[in-house]
Amino acid sequence: LIAEACSEKNHNQKEVTKKVSKTESAIDSIMNTMSIEQKIGQMTQVNIDVISKGEVYNLKVPHEIDSSKLDIAVNKYYVGSILNAAGYPFSREHWKKIITTIQKKATSQGSKVPIIYGIDAIHGANYTVGATLFPQQIALAATWNPKIVENAASITAYDVSASGIPWNFSPVLDLARQPLWGRFYETFGEDVHLAKTMGKAFVKGYQGNDAKHPHKVAACLKHYVGYSFPLSGKDRTPAWIPDRVLKEYFLPTFKTAVEEGAMSIMVNSGEVNGI
Repeated sequence: LIAEACSEKNHNQKEVTKKVSKTESAIDSIMNTMSIEQKIGQMTQVNIDVISKGEVYNLKVPHEIDSSKLDIAVNKYYVGSILNAAGYPFSREHWKKIITTIQKKATSQGSKVPIIYGIDAIHGANYTVGATLFPQQIALAATWNPKIVENAASITAYDVSASGIPWNFSPVLDLARQPLWGRFYETFGEDVHLAKTMGKAFVKGYQGNDAKHPHKVAACLKHYVGYSFPLSGKDRTPAWIPDRVLKEYFLPTFKTAVEEGAMSIMVNSGEVNGI
């Protein structure tokens, strides 16, 4: 039985390796046709304000995509990623219009690579009209019930994917250990074990067994690393964290979520120990 199990495991690993190799070969073939500018564009992410009618933070209402701005983003800067809404929730119909307009342009012009769209649906799909909303992470952590958290994440994934968005900037895996920091409510609290457990449940709820499933989305862990422990207590300011503390408290939540298969990570906006 052990031999059979080992053989099956090795076979599965070989199949996964083949799939990864095939995917990487496809990526390589695309990248070989791209210019330096196009590759830089793939690493560029802009707010939806940049391609919308009106001024940044003062967009036209109701919201509309500006075709000339979108043309510049796709054909001059080869933008690879767009995020957020216009400060208020859109209907699913409007999200469909936005995503379709962007992807038709992106796949037929510029680098001819689909743009990946991301959203901060951190307590339900709060940028989609009619979506189910949930408590913030700190309140979900207070349930001490990973199954409830997983279900909440699964429902969020359903609503986000129904809006045509494949990528969600959640969960927050920072620990709430700096009392001056103003974003406690976004975390699972101060305890490493609880945050690891709830973070794993969130990733499982968002991605399921396959993030490509039409009702699932790719999770994005944030904010790597030490974001919640700034020396001044002010958001996005420098943190000074001893290596032992970093390894014992601030890294395990991310490690657990990565092992669960989380597909992306958002970096800390501030420096840590001078880096």
